Amino acid sequence: MNTGQENAIRRLKWACRRGMLELDVLLEPFVDHDYAELTPEQQQAFERLLTCDDPELFAWFMGHEKCPDPVLAAQVALVLERNLARGA
Repeated sequence: MNTGQENAIRRLKWACRRGMLELDVLLEPFVDHDYAELTPEQQQAFERLLTCDDPELFAWFMGHEKCPDPVLAAQVALVLERNLARGA
């Protein structure tokens, strides 16, 4: 991984540090294990997901609400799926 990619990953990991532990334990491992394998479109969608507010993210990831944006909803599902596959 080159320095630019390492810096980008560091920034993403920082953005994954949320005000809710429940989100931290979903998002940061996803960046560690899965982000680099995503398509550029999926990476962009994940980065956009991180701009959402914690209460929205919490509701979407916990299944309390459905994300109204289909691209972001797909990212929520992907994060959950990949974490489940890793046993996280």
